[in-house]
Amino acid sequence: MIPPSTRAALLIALLGFATLTCGDAIVKSMAGAWPGTAVSALRYTFGALGLAAIVAARHGRAGFVLPRPALQFGRGAAVAVSTICFFMGVMAMPLASATAIQFTSPIITALLAPFVLAERSPRAVWISTALAFAGVLVVLRPNLLALGPVAFYPLASAFSMSWLMMFNRKAAGDAPVMVMQFLLAAIAAPMLLAAAYLLHFSGLPQFHIAWPSAIMVAKCLAVAAFATTGHSLIYVAVLRADAASVAPMSYVQLLMAGLLGWVWFGHAPDAATLAGAALIVVGGLVLWRAQKPRAVPETPD
Repeated sequence: MIPPSTRAALLIALLGFATLTCGDAIVKSMAGAWPGTAVSALRYTFGALGLAAIVAARHGRAGFVLPRPALQFGRGAAVAVSTICFFMGVMAMPLASATAIQFTSPIITALLAPFVLAERSPRAVWISTALAFAGVLVVLRPNLLALGPVAFYPLASAFSMSWLMMFNRKAAGDAPVMVMQFLLAAIAAPMLLAAAYLLHFSGLPQFHIAWPSAIMVAKCLAVAAFATTGHSLIYVAVLRADAASVAPMSYVQLLMAGLLGWVWFGHAPDAATLAGAALIVVGGLVLWRAQKPRAVPETPD
């Protein structure tokens, strides 16, 4: 029987992961009105400012010390690339499809960890990898035919997120959790601003940034608020229960993405998306059962 404290933690985690997907749906609603590069830059700028205020209140000047700058730069670069790719993917394809592909990031991490972190990969890693990437091919197939290479944005995001996971493992213990979140946002924000500026002048219409309306700014602020709230709820959940118990709750994002995509955008998940998502979930659960997660599962925003 699950203890009451663990049940409460699982409910908090469910709410946290669902909150993250609400932010993704808001990003989807900006498709065609503002490029993903601009949305990601403004979202992380708002996030960095908000987290700076929290860190200042909790830790004072000590919270603004930069431990191992090169490693923190790697974390910021990884999340910057992942965010741009995921936001561009969400804007180009159904929310459920992009979210399903993003869930391959823990499996990619397990696949790369032996080479980057010198960690041994159990046999389950190869099984989960085969299942997950079979699922990716199934999800991508109809989108690839309709969209072309743009459909690979979520997969690029998953690869970048896997690097963030590995950098996070190396940086574990360098600073309190909230400080680490602030450093991530503070380093990613200027990178995203620079990328948005440079791509704006590339001549490609999908990256052209018009002056944002008040609604666009409000939506970016809402995305930042949903992301900060979601990550905070997940952190509270892990304080009440171990990460291994909380990790499977992340799959509520797939359900929320399918529901919001259907209700808000009229994108009912088709058979290919459902079948591919099921393969990715099974692959993730095989990996989860084979090795206890060492940290809270990471997410695109």
